[in-house]
Amino acid sequence: QVQLVESGGGLVRPGGSLRLSCGGSGFTFSRYRMSWYRQAPGKERELVASFTTGGSTNYADFVKGRFTISRDNAKNTVYLQMNSLKPEDTAVYYCKAVLIIGGVAYWGQGTQVTVSS
Repeated sequence: QVQLVESGGGLVRPGGSLRLSCGGSGFTFSRYRMSWYRQAPGKERELVASFTTGGSTNYADFVKGRFTISRDNAKNTVYLQMNSLKPEDTAVYYCKAVLIIGGVAYWGQGTQVTVSS
């Protein structure tokens, strides 16, 4: 059974940092392109950061220079290091796994990030 579990969310002050983790099980992690999305209340889910099929990284303009996506295939885990957080970063953050060949996609349940003073 494929499972993605996010963790690391919480309440942080503006300018602070958080590191999100997404652990995968039930599938061959290295065969999947991993990405992070977020959804704020009343807004559509949007892409935050991702790995391309070739393994390089891609970031939304609103997080460039502040967020870093990384992965550890040995641990079946993808990370999102978030620095210089802003109130507008408040959202539920989801990880997504897409099979590189075939396109099957899986989502985690999400982790809440709240940036507030």
